[in-house]
Amino acid sequence: MREKTLDIDTPHGLARAHVHPVDEPRAALALGHGAGGGVGSQDLVTTRDVAIERGVTVVLVEQPYRVAGRRSSAPAAQLDAAWVAVVEHLGSDDLAGLRLVVGGRSLGARVACRTATATDAVGVLCLAFPLVPPRRTGTPASRLPELEAVDVPVLVVQGQRDPFGIPPSGPRREVVLVTGDHSLRSDQTSIAEAVRAWLTKLVE
Repeated sequence: MREKTLDIDTPHGLARAHVHPVDEPRAALALGHGAGGGVGSQDLVTTRDVAIERGVTVVLVEQPYRVAGRRSSAPAAQLDAAWVAVVEHLGSDDLAGLRLVVGGRSLGARVACRTATATDAVGVLCLAFPLVPPRRTGTPASRLPELEAVDVPVLVVQGQRDPFGIPPSGPRREVVLVTGDHSLRSDQTSIAEAVRAWLTKLVE
């Protein structure tokens, strides 16, 4: 089956979905990008390729602010609303009837966590979850509550030297450390192994 790109209306502008279908899919995986990067980041591409190999249709989603050419990310409420709109659109068409895993890198992982219930996700895949923002003044607030609120299985793949910190594991949350920092550029083999093992358990 052939990859296709869809422009999808959301409450905050057009989003763009890059659909990578497989024959007889076992599930679907929707992935969002980081705040300053696009869907071509190496860890997202590695995750996409592993999921396709496991018989999972993959959709890489560009948020409206990126499609519009803006560098600064939109507020959280806008990101979440646009993401849910995209997933709902895909769920009525390209991903109809498929169990859905959601995720992304950094900012995209946060969006996936916050909207996991709204999107009826069966799992959340977080690449480089930005646990604690860089300190400017005072004590920055941890984003751990966003992870803790997810009530389905979660995989966090985190660089050992990530300056945003390393989330703890939990009853439903597996944390895999790989060589590298927040960019997750250093060790694609370990990322692939972690994603492959987790996805296989989740969608078997």
